[in-house]
Amino acid sequence: MPFYADLHIHSKYSRATSRNCDLEHLALWARRKGLGVIATGDFTHPAWFDEIRDKLVPAEPGLFRLRPELEKEIDAKLPSSCAGPTRFMLEVEISTIYKKGDRTRKVHHLIYAPDIDTASRFRDRLGTIGNIKSDGRPILGLDSRDLLEITLESGPDAYLVPAHIWTPWFAALGSKSGFDSIEDCYGDLTGHIFAVETGLSSDPPMNWRVSGLDRFTLVSNSDAHSPPMLGREACVFDTELDYFAMRRALETGEGYGGTVEFFPEEGKYHLDGHRACQLRLEPEETRRFEGRCPTCNKPLTVGVMHRVETLADRDASEPPEGAAPFKSIVPLPEIVSELCGVGPKSKAVGSRVAALVARHGPELDILERLPLEDLRRDTDPLISEAIERLRAGQVFCEGGYDGEYGVIRLFEPGELEARAAMPVLFELPEPEPAKEPEVKRREPWEEAAARRAEAAEEPETEIGDAGPPPPPPVTSLQLPFDAAPPPTLLDRLDADQRVAAEVINGPLLIIAGPGTGKTRTLTHRIAHLIETDVALPEECLAITFTRRAAAELAERLEELLGARAQRVTVKTFHGLGLVILREQRAELGLHRGFRIAEASQQLEVASQLFELTSSQATKLLRSFSLARRQRAASPEDLRPEGQQPPAAGQSLDDPIFSKLQAYEEALWQRDLVELDDLLVLPTRVLAERDDLRAAYRHRFAWISID
Repeated sequence: MPFYADLHIHSKYSRATSRNCDLEHLALWARRKGLGVIATGDFTHPAWFDEIRDKLVPAEPGLFRLRPELEKEIDAKLPSSCAGPTRFMLEVEISTIYKKGDRTRKVHHLIYAPDIDTASRFRDRLGTIGNIKSDGRPILGLDSRDLLEITLESGPDAYLVPAHIWTPWFAALGSKSGFDSIEDCYGDLTGHIFAVETGLSSDPPMNWRVSGLDRFTLVSNSDAHSPPMLGREACVFDTELDYFAMRRALETGEGYGGTVEFFPEEGKYHLDGHRACQLRLEPEETRRFEGRCPTCNKPLTVGVMHRVETLADRDASEPPEGAAPFKSIVPLPEIVSELCGVGPKSKAVGSRVAALVARHGPELDILERLPLEDLRRDTDPLISEAIERLRAGQVFCEGGYDGEYGVIRLFEPGELEARAAMPVLFELPEPEPAKEPEVKRREPWEEAAARRAEAAEEPETEIGDAGPPPPPPVTSLQLPFDAAPPPTLLDRLDADQRVAAEVINGPLLIIAGPGTGKTRTLTHRIAHLIETDVALPEECLAITFTRRAAAELAERLEELLGARAQRVTVKTFHGLGLVILREQRAELGLHRGFRIAEASQQLEVASQLFELTSSQATKLLRSFSLARRQRAASPEDLRPEGQQPPAAGQSLDDPIFSKLQAYEEALWQRDLVELDDLLVLPTRVLAERDDLRAAYRHRFAWISID
């Protein structure tokens, strides 16, 4: 029987991944999604490799499963509708950065192994070339062709698949790669490659336009960095659960059932654009602007559609001979999110999706295989209609660009609102009511106000809950003599809080003791600004000191504003600094992949640079932290040339400053910055550039600090 496989994921040891990316959570979510085989990800990382050997046991040929006692724990947490095996395949993504010709090449690759011995040989060889301990997806200065050779030498059944081949920054055919064919990238060993991963931002018809890809099987995977993202793209196999049978299917096409994948517009590099200026462009527009942003004149990020058009040598109206089928999907949480009018990661959406899975089976089966009659019989009619539209390809698309995901909708603007008189959505009985999280809902009058505001402000955004229809507009003459005015968001506040929240002009400072409702007032003021059309969500910036406080701010705003809250920027001070640093990294000479140095990395750099013991280096780092704060104590100190006056009693010749400069240069050579840099460097670049200050002031016209 055909099964789904997701063969590109990451563990908790990769950067920017969830701490829940362990084998147990991955297995649980794979069952919920309906995946028969998933990759382990990151098998070169020593700690993750130890977990693989400890928690997985051999199953069918070349595949692994959780130890029986761990599988039993997973079974207890899942509804009976998600019964069935999930197997693991050994996989790792490798990033190679190297010089070839006159270009720096950055390419990602997926490597698969059928057994621990093959994986061990591959790990040992890479360990002699570079650091495989610091990241689950190691970065090596190795030619793509040479990595393929090492893969082949590790074992006769190991194989390599070029990863997300169209991604602009790190891919074989991306706009920044400098390669125009797979052969250019892998040279004389290209014949050993039989499959390529096409990525989230393209689909098979786009790839069919490039005849050079005809001989490769096109695969798609999730590249998941958290367990709930599993299965957003997947491959279909009609083989035995068997590593070698799956490999043969990719080589020959026999037994390969194609892919289920994003609508390519949802991928975050589908179109061209410039995220800092919120500019999305079609390829012809990019050519008209000669590849530069018309707002700031910086280079645009050339997306996948543009790159495909550049290399295309035929029209995609007909698939090439032997092409595998494909289906485009919208993940089930995104569908429910559109109907509920709240974010796909919200508790409300999670509760509804869990109920659907408990009743009908795994998410992919609901989207693709479950008969519509079953959905219509005992599911809310809007759910069944949404999935019917999805299967027919009836969607509305807004393309992603420059790292921003696109948006796919199944209902036209205003369509859900027009059906508001229908019964409330999702009146399914919960299978286990005691375990379902409590869902906080807005009052009916709040929901109606939100729907009206959304329809008036931006007809292309998501629609709120289909509750009771909004009342018809009335004037004061139509109100009964003793009727109160329509309620507003601010009715929940006390008199003092309301006075503060209603201020919409000039600066506002609220001084009050603990527990008096300062955060409540702040969030209601932001919501009031948006509800009354004074501000757009994108113009509002909320800043606080800790990540926990920022998460609370975001949650409160979602309760008040629904889906629009996701467009309000809520950050800590350091988080805001990181946003600016990433957007303005070119101004500071940082590479796109810069990272925040961990304490161990700081200690290692200082120890090696100045030949110190660990305790001596720790003491020196404390001195550096003090010196940096003193050096940046006033705006006059933030100069482009970096020549800041020293602290009182010190001179520019003081050894601490020369050592600090050498230490900072050593960090930057490793693409590392310190936590202090998240505050100091953005301040510096904003102090130097009048145009940037003006741009951020325009972007964040309403700033709230808690």
